[in-house]
Amino acid sequence: MESSIVLIANPVAKRSSPKKIEKAVELLRSSGRTLTVHLTENRGDAEKVARSASERGASLIIAAGGDGTFNEVINGTARTDSVMAILPMGTTNVLAKELGIPEDVQTAVELALSGKAHLVSLGSITITLQQTIVTRFFCLMAGIGFDGEAVYSANLSLKKYSGKGAYVLSGIRTLVRYAPDEMTFIVDGRRYTGYSAIIGKASKYAGHFRITPDASLVNPDLYVFVMHGRRPADMLRYALGMLRGRHLAFKDVTYLRAHSVRVEGNARIQIDGDYIGTAPAEIGVVPEALKLVY
Repeated sequence: MESSIVLIANPVAKRSSPKKIEKAVELLRSSGRTLTVHLTENRGDAEKVARSASERGASLIIAAGGDGTFNEVINGTARTDSVMAILPMGTTNVLAKELGIPEDVQTAVELALSGKAHLVSLGSITITLQQTIVTRFFCLMAGIGFDGEAVYSANLSLKKYSGKGAYVLSGIRTLVRYAPDEMTFIVDGRRYTGYSAIIGKASKYAGHFRITPDASLVNPDLYVFVMHGRRPADMLRYALGMLRGRHLAFKDVTYLRAHSVRVEGNARIQIDGDYIGTAPAEIGVVPEALKLVY
């Protein structure tokens, strides 16, 4: 097995990323192990590099960037013998917060080199894109309906400079014009209807908020949060409830543990903060799919 470290870094994850990447490279090289560095240029690059490195038997693949970069590397590394570690350099760094990985570069590098590798479970989603069936892994969540619409509409150029502000602005714009169709969620064989949903594989969302507080990367479960209201006022109420941690007490929501979810209807979907496509979709769990250092 190849014993070198492969660093896959996204230099535009945040304006400060290039300097942090340079520091990470210096620290990794000082460890005495052979280091190969790949800087991504386009969407999909991180997944391709991770898959190639995994196929060569790389022992440690380190992803430096935000949750989108982590998701790509996960999709290239899952179900292989390679171990993955992360260096948080993105806008929100939800996965790092979920795992307790600090944003300080030196501390994160030390953890990547000396931390324990844990087996984690991943969510999987299957949709049809341009008449092709596509399956992707996710580690944080799948957002369906309002959430997917807001991510789809976010200005990527604005995100590079304002970070979270791009999503806040997109959320406001989506709220004003939101008029969703009803969807059906078949959760472990039982049918529920609603207009938006968050299907969590991890407990944290958009930072430190816990929309699916019982979800865990270790346990092979999903937690499904379905919103039954469709008006903009309902979506605003849900959002305020999430901010205060009171959303699970609302009478017009459903929250339950699941192993499989089929989404029927017409709605946009995001996974781990990036837009993926539209429903219908099949969502499930892959136990112990990834070796992750934290």
